[in-house]
Amino acid sequence: MNHPMPANMSIPGPIDPVPVPRALPMRQDGRIDLIGLSRDDLRMALETAQLEPKQAKLRAKQLWHWIYNRGVTDFALMTDIAKDMRLWLANRFAVSRPEIVVAQVSEDGTRKWLLKTDDGHDYEMVFIPDADRGTLCVSSQVGCTLNCRFCHTGTMKLVRNLTPGEIVGQVMLARDSLGEWPSQPEGRMLTNIVLMGMGEPLYNFDNVRDALKITMDGDGLALSKRRITLSTSGVVPTMARAGEEIGVNLAVSLHAVTKDVRDELVPLNRKYGIEELLQACADYPGANNARRITFEYVMIRNKNDSDDDARELVRLIRKYKLPAKVNLIPFNPWPGTDYECSDADRIARFSDIIFKAGISAPVRTPRGRDIMAACGQLKSAAEKKSRAELDRLAAEKQAALG
Repeated sequence: MNHPMPANMSIPGPIDPVPVPRALPMRQDGRIDLIGLSRDDLRMALETAQLEPKQAKLRAKQLWHWIYNRGVTDFALMTDIAKDMRLWLANRFAVSRPEIVVAQVSEDGTRKWLLKTDDGHDYEMVFIPDADRGTLCVSSQVGCTLNCRFCHTGTMKLVRNLTPGEIVGQVMLARDSLGEWPSQPEGRMLTNIVLMGMGEPLYNFDNVRDALKITMDGDGLALSKRRITLSTSGVVPTMARAGEEIGVNLAVSLHAVTKDVRDELVPLNRKYGIEELLQACADYPGANNARRITFEYVMIRNKNDSDDDARELVRLIRKYKLPAKVNLIPFNPWPGTDYECSDADRIARFSDIIFKAGISAPVRTPRGRDIMAACGQLKSAAEKKSRAELDRLAAEKQAALG
């Protein structure tokens, strides 16, 4: 049923801006971006634009369905809303996606996108297809502050946190690219999400939490929390909050079992040591044998890959009685690194020691190496390509679109 505009409300032009409370994200064109707003914030945005509360509640419910269940970005296509109201919405609000600067496809089918925020910052996301599922690797920050030595992203400076809209917008853009609207739980290619892209999610906790709540909402994107994994390098004070307030699976970038080596590879270890980190894992809400904590362990030649390292890893997991599995990640090279990948026999031996102790330790198959999309290789291409080249690629994309 269409509802009329309030009698005392005229339809303004695009230059009539909405007064914006600090919590609502304003775009460069003066409109409010609705992507990333909670249900309450969406209703508040409509009330701020002078819709009466009852009508704002109704419109918020309709918009939520069109945006997150149907994937619609054009108000004109929201057919259960009156035409004059659609125009009124379009003048004040936007339903946007991250801008695609460059899209690449690996020879193994992995896809990587270089994206740009509305204020001109670049970041990346990756989709990894498999026979029975597809995993989207999502970024939480532009750049990173952790300086992990083995990670290409760690060589970047932190520019800023991504907003809830910029985080959930990655999921929606992937859905666009895969043709997966309207949202439905069956037959999806995009079945899993990992917060393992650029940035440390727990240093952008509030925005990550708000984005994931939208992603898990049953009336919208409807991805189960059991299909979402948040990866942290070990921000110990926030780990319990993540379990309590988000409740998704936890992965920990461990990468070493001794203080000296982990201090080198993951400098955050100097602040929150291995023992403190593993105790936080033991205390993580919801961790059990059905929802094991994943320890990510990048295999670096002559650094962390000895038999003694494997045995110490087993000892630590047993000491803290952790429901855990270990993902062994062959080191993915990038320009300027001093590290080399452990050879295949050494990785197999390391894995075998852990498996024989009754702990799962699969070796991750590298994906997307040829387009620098593999684990530890992400870095904003703005630092790898000249701005002139990026402008040329953007112009070619625009020309191709007509």
